Amino acid sequence: MLNRYLHFIAEEHLIAERQQVLLAVSGGRDSVAMVRLTALAGIPFAMAHCNFHLRPGDCDADESFVRRLAAECGVPCHVAQFDTVSYAHSHGLSVEAAAREQRYAFFEEVRQREGYDVIATAHHRDDAVETFFINLLRGTGISGLHGIHPKNGNIVRPMLCFSRHDIDDFVQSEHLPFVEDATNAQPLYLRNRIRLQLVPLLRQLQPAFDKVMEGNIARMAEVECFYNAAVDNMRRQLLLPVGDGYRVDIAALRTFQPVATAVFELLRPLGFSSAVAAEVAEALDAQSGKQFFSPRYRLVKDRECLIICPRQPQDERTFVIDRDALDAPLPDGLHIRIEDYHPGTIRLARNEAWFDYDMLRFPLTLRRWQNGDRIVPFGMKGSRLVSDVLSDLKLSRVQKDGLWVLCDSEGILLWIVGIRASAYAPISSSTQKVFKLVFETVLS
Repeated sequence: MLNRYLHFIAEEHLIAERQQVLLAVSGGRDSVAMVRLTALAGIPFAMAHCNFHLRPGDCDADESFVRRLAAECGVPCHVAQFDTVSYAHSHGLSVEAAAREQRYAFFEEVRQREGYDVIATAHHRDDAVETFFINLLRGTGISGLHGIHPKNGNIVRPMLCFSRHDIDDFVQSEHLPFVEDATNAQPLYLRNRIRLQLVPLLRQLQPAFDKVMEGNIARMAEVECFYNAAVDNMRRQLLLPVGDGYRVDIAALRTFQPVATAVFELLRPLGFSSAVAAEVAEALDAQSGKQFFSPRYRLVKDRECLIICPRQPQDERTFVIDRDALDAPLPDGLHIRIEDYHPGTIRLARNEAWFDYDMLRFPLTLRRWQNGDRIVPFGMKGSRLVSDVLSDLKLSRVQKDGLWVLCDSEGILLWIVGIRASAYAPISSSTQKVFKLVFETVLS
């Protein structure tokens, strides 16, 4: 058993020489066996235990057992207390999901604080089979059918080379004490129902079930490697960086079939759910302007492209610029200057606006543009809707939503910031002072 343990660790590159390991120990037979094997292997370790307070009295007894085990091994023991039921309710999670979230967050916090290199959990081969069916029943992509990876970031699973039967034999032969979670024998959770009801039935139908599943999971892992390589290549081709977001050409996206799967895999790393990805795929032929959201990103259908940018709270503030308070706060990137006028110094640039200072009606107001806003563009006759000006420039919805307009005290629109100045308060031969605004960002 020890030789298999060491061989698996070396083969999967789970724990390097002299690395410090934090063992996740519940007190059950699997984690107790992992403690004994790690100690026999001479690997430096500490223990971490979570008390979820889900079984009155029993959870406290489990904690006491783990503390005694750590003391016998002469290693540190890190323990966390959780009100898991309250956490589950407040976060909209099942108790099982809440415990998992709390557990791994605590392990990682301890790992970073104490300087451990990796976190080892006692998942074994049977757990991998159960996870396969959990993912299959809940609905998953190919990534959910490989069971459990031996290594995932800072998490390692050195017991995956053993079956539950192997561990039972080892615990018995070593006379190892352990605690028994009575809920493991009750079909309370999906994993328990799969372990207690589904797997025994499948073993009856296929006597070689365990070996067959081991081969299936291994093949799925290999297929996933090929699949992920193809998906990574697709993302490199399609996700074109633009600022702090991305642009996706829809025509190029359609070359990857089936397109719904391509959209899902393209958007999955950005936090878009499978349901939202399906809506995006259906909207590829929709009119411009349709929006979709993940917790971190906003996606906008813009003509023949998808524009993806980080979600940011829209700045709806109004800024007031008074004649005697020109140092008032302004949006980032916008600057005001008052200069003496010298003929021939006027520049025509979209990111600058020049006005006759003495003709302006203060206070000026800077706000977000609104539907119905109109401007009399410099050099043109008559007024135009701001929305029409922006449409002529073929700006995306993302660009439009971030635009400011400058108005005078009568509500006359002076400047679509960074886009177009109006004909009001123009520079002339009688101008003495110039009111100049410069916006650092130039929209293309």
